[in-house]
Amino acid sequence: MENTLYKNTINLELKQDTVDNLLAFSELLHKDINKMLEEALEQYFDREQNKLIEKGIEEDATMTNLDYDEFWDGLDIG
Repeated sequence: MENTLYKNTINLELKQDTVDNLLAFSELLHKDINKMLEEALEQYFDREQNKLIEKGIEEDATMTNLDYDEFWDGLDIG
């Protein structure tokens, strides 16, 4: 994982209870809010990537879901 810091501008709008939780957990855990958000987003991206991979595997399985006879039928090996 690359630890380069990029300062791009993104306008985030968070619900007040999310801001309150960020502030409270930051204080309780003695952790920077930016670090907490980065960790949460990494977990989110990993989870979503795994979902996409699983979906792709399922789609591949349905596209190649031939039984033995269907696969070998008409195949000329000689």
